Amino acid sequence: MRKWQCLVCGFIYDEELGIPAERIAPGTGWDEIPDDWACPDCGVGKDDFEMIQL
Repeated sequence: MRKWQCLVCGFIYDEELGIPAERIAPGTGWDEIPDDWACPDCGVGKDDFEMIQL
């Protein structure tokens, strides 16, 4: 599982955890999230996220 960080606000999307409050189930890969999805903290699109190594 990978993690993706918002370049604007620092929010991290963890594929393993998903975002249940936004109806994104745990285990949902980044490629499975709709293209029109927006960061829950600042509202930017997926283009403003970058995969991070932890």
